[in-house]
Amino acid sequence: MSESPHTVPKPRVDAASAGGDDRKGARRGAIFIGFVLIAYLAYLVVTGQFAEFVEAMSTVQGSWIVVASICMVFYIIFGVVAYAIAVWLDPESPVGIRDLISVEAAGTFFGNLTPMMVGGTPAQIYRLTKAGQPVGEAGATQFTRYIVFQVSLVLWAAILLAVRLPFFTSLYGDMTLLCLFSFGGHVVLLAGLFVISLCPRFVIRVAHWAIGLAERVGGANDRTRGWRTYVDTEIYSFSEHFKHAAVHLSSMGVTLVVTMAQLACLYMVPYFVLRAFGNHDVDFISCLAAGAFIQLLSSAVPLPGGTGGAEGGFALFLGHFFGASATAGYLVWRLVTFFGPTIACAPLLGLRSSHHASIHARWDRLVHGGKSSRRASRPARAAGTPDAPQASAAAPSEAPSRQAGPSRRHRGQRIRQTSGGITVSPSALKRRKPKR
Repeated sequence: MSESPHTVPKPRVDAASAGGDDRKGARRGAIFIGFVLIAYLAYLVVTGQFAEFVEAMSTVQGSWIVVASICMVFYIIFGVVAYAIAVWLDPESPVGIRDLISVEAAGTFFGNLTPMMVGGTPAQIYRLTKAGQPVGEAGATQFTRYIVFQVSLVLWAAILLAVRLPFFTSLYGDMTLLCLFSFGGHVVLLAGLFVISLCPRFVIRVAHWAIGLAERVGGANDRTRGWRTYVDTEIYSFSEHFKHAAVHLSSMGVTLVVTMAQLACLYMVPYFVLRAFGNHDVDFISCLAAGAFIQLLSSAVPLPGGTGGAEGGFALFLGHFFGASATAGYLVWRLVTFFGPTIACAPLLGLRSSHHASIHARWDRLVHGGKSSRRASRPARAAGTPDAPQASAAAPSEAPSRQAGPSRRHRGQRIRQTSGGITVSPSALKRRKPKR
């Protein structure tokens, strides 16, 4: 049988080719952010605002900070659940829950410490490959998850812009146009991801043209040949896996709802921080919109942790609410949404599941009381290896049902399988005369 041009091999590829953990970039980002924090504290001392900062911090109500921290814990939990839904669609996936906790932690840790969170995606692909997924399937899982995340981000931004943009425009004027530009950038990015998913041939042609142009300028070498190999093997694989996930509309819908809830946990943190500083008359929806607008700005800044965008966005959209305690409020908000999660995720990077049973099989055992489906319970096979015929003790009893095929009703025959065995109607025992 000839292979379809859309089917590509899925070899086991070294995880490093997927981007690795990007530890060097994360280390540089951590050093940069540490210097920024020290410079910020030095600025408070030099400008004489340190006493105001200490006074504001002395009035903080710790219970509201705990609530804000719980929101970030649920942010991580919802992220793991979204990945679990994507992995559940593959009955033979070897990735377990602890593996997915590591995947989500890697995205948070390396994303926070690299410019525009570019280190999060390769780190998550790397963790999926370490859990046993081939790099093509890991990339498809990650990018499908990324697309759903971007859709949720755009939906939240569109809703909150429609509800609260007039309020912020009247308060800050044309500065709020930055949100519209950032929103437009996310829409363009989302459109590009859909083009890759739905039009792989077009993307491959454009990629080959760009690689050919690079070869004409700098000459062909191992790097450009590697680019061609990667494009030829991964684009179709990613597109096929995304279309496979998109077929399960109910699962995609649940993932979208979970991701919307995940982002809501992040956007609610400013409201609880404001409550911690004694601001009890703030509008919840306005705080939610401010949190979303800050994330839009900080994600567009090409510095680790969105440095510059986070400070500017906080001063622009939340400074009015905090008033004199804006400096302390910023540091507490940054601690809850950035420094705390980054530090907390570091020890989770090495988590590994101790078994290879798929999430689909474990769910079936939970729902059906230990009687999982035959497909979900069979051992996971290596990527790219065809299913081998497996002998089992139950083979004799299963063989007639397999031979009967998908339809157990033939002309003049009724075959029925009961607890006592297989019953065949008398008419099935009559020998038919051969046709002459």
